[in-house]
Amino acid sequence: MNSLVGILGGMGPGATVDAMQKLIKNTPAYRDQDHIPMIAVSIPDIPDRTKCILQHSASPLDKMLQYMKILENAGAECIIIPCNTAHYWFNDLKKQCRAEMISIIDVTCQAIKHANTTRVGLLATTATVKARIYQDNLITDNIECYTPDDADQHQVMESIYAYKSGDIDRAYNLLSPVKDRLLQAGVEKIILGCTELPLILEQEVKTSPQNYVDATEELIKKTVEWYFTHSPRNDIAA
Repeated sequence: MNSLVGILGGMGPGATVDAMQKLIKNTPAYRDQDHIPMIAVSIPDIPDRTKCILQHSASPLDKMLQYMKILENAGAECIIIPCNTAHYWFNDLKKQCRAEMISIIDVTCQAIKHANTTRVGLLATTATVKARIYQDNLITDNIECYTPDDADQHQVMESIYAYKSGDIDRAYNLLSPVKDRLLQAGVEKIILGCTELPLILEQEVKTSPQNYVDATEELIKKTVEWYFTHSPRNDIAA
């Protein structure tokens, strides 16, 4: 078997499935055997990342380490985490990981830099915004990052939790005016910096892709690139 990609998921489950679907979609495959071998751990008992950062509640780190070890023991050579807020602990995880890890934050910021974008908006969890997980990365390249005001940020969180609870219409109705206000403020692109957001704004991303940077998509593109530099294709019959 070629190199195995591990997905540390469950944050949330829908975002994990989206990452898996995007991995399939972004793989230039003509037959089953051309696809990237992957294994996912999607156990959703990992404590809430936002509550931990903002309210100092239970840390998700121990659970993430536990499930990361499952992926390592299964043979994963590269591990990705389709959750932006979880990257608050990325360095802690990486220190204890034998496999290579790809940061969703780093690859998204690299994509913005390569697009010569200088003004971006950020839609993400309040924890991701307050911890400056994106802003501190972007500022090193003189990229301005605009975030919603407090009222709009509250709507973003309500939208994310509405999606997690299955109320997709409410999630969209809460989020749509917030992204409109960011675009009206003159940002060139909006970072969808929570892995539920590309699902909530799925139609907008399809019809106006120039307005958005889908962090999950950027993570998956880099994962596909990693795979094909580590696993030359074999001529396997279908």
